[in-house]
Amino acid sequence: MFEQQPQNLRQKVQELALEAINKSEPTAWFETLYASANGDTEQIPWAKLTPHPYLQDWLNNHQPITTGKKALVIGCGLGDDAEALAKLGFTVTAFDISPTAIAWCKKRFPNSKVNYEIADLLAIPSQWRLAFDFVFECRNMQALPLSLRPAVISSVASVVAPDGTLLVITRVRDTEEAPSGPPWPLSDSELAQLESLGLAKIDAMQFLESQETEVKQMRIVYQRGSN
Repeated sequence: MFEQQPQNLRQKVQELALEAINKSEPTAWFETLYASANGDTEQIPWAKLTPHPYLQDWLNNHQPITTGKKALVIGCGLGDDAEALAKLGFTVTAFDISPTAIAWCKKRFPNSKVNYEIADLLAIPSQWRLAFDFVFECRNMQALPLSLRPAVISSVASVVAPDGTLLVITRVRDTEEAPSGPPWPLSDSELAQLESLGLAKIDAMQFLESQETEVKQMRIVYQRGSN
């Protein structure tokens, strides 16, 4: 999330996140960050202006059926992952809690078929429950404190339709001890909560974000049964 960014930007993001947590508004810092960027993508640590390479790799190798299928991108940022899914033929909904981020998406992709919406992962619209055949969650769970993790994990699982797929990219940690953050990498037991909510893990790959860091990342694929 931060590891390939200049130290001053990493520090800014961490300070914004911790300040928001201290004010009991743990998700408010996303809008603060996007708004303060004033249209400069270099001020958004995760904005690469291209689909996440490990999402694109999975799509290239699995070629999912997309006709008549609905996809959801959680915390869509500036929209590149959502656009990649739409290009394949999914009917895509992409949301972010930041109004500035959603406006930015619509400006970048004025003719997009993606339905960009402002929404809160902690207050998912009821009509999204079990509604999406493919769900992409990239580094949103790790960006929120451990006190919210059960609710966040439950929300992520809740939108995956029967026979649907969830693809998660996240930092992970080797211990159950509470990590310092942000971000807060996920533990094995936290990831296991997704399985307790009806999602079976069918694939997992570990990788490093860069050669300069030993921070562990994982791409994990889950599937819900047909009920």
